[in-house]
Amino acid sequence: MTEEAKTSEPQADPAVSVVGPGDGETIVLGPTRMRVLEDGSHTGHRLAIAESVLAPHTQGPPQHRHAQHDEGFYVLSGTVRFTVGNDDYDATTGTLVMVPPGTPHTFANLTDQPAVMLSTFTPDLYVQYFRDLQEAFADGRPLTRQANIDAMSRYATEPANGRG
Repeated sequence: MTEEAKTSEPQADPAVSVVGPGDGETIVLGPTRMRVLEDGSHTGHRLAIAESVLAPHTQGPPQHRHAQHDEGFYVLSGTVRFTVGNDDYDATTGTLVMVPPGTPHTFANLTDQPAVMLSTFTPDLYVQYFRDLQEAFADGRPLTRQANIDAMSRYATEPANGRG
């Protein structure tokens, strides 16, 4: 390396994102608290990651399907009931559930204990949906099923027939 190269401005390295235990964007959706660990801004919008804490006896969104993104759920603690079409799966700690585009799904915490999940969204499209829902809660508007469905529709998501 020449002396000139050593003293010139540093080369731009790819940005590394480090999100500590108390960091990240917090989104509160009624009894559910979500911490956005990666909103897609460090991944070229290819991937978003969030940690969600579901309070006991929390129902999830209406059963729905995404047209443009995969969604993954890794259960860190507790038990989460996933409904996929007409089938129920009780996912316990250490279980990964991957939902490809077009697959009807929802989830709930039916237990007396909180459940914690790590969720992935590829691409990151769906993170803004959660921000929109938080705005609805902050404005004091009730989050009706229709308001939720309207928000979903802005992110290539629609309700699915079946339970949920």
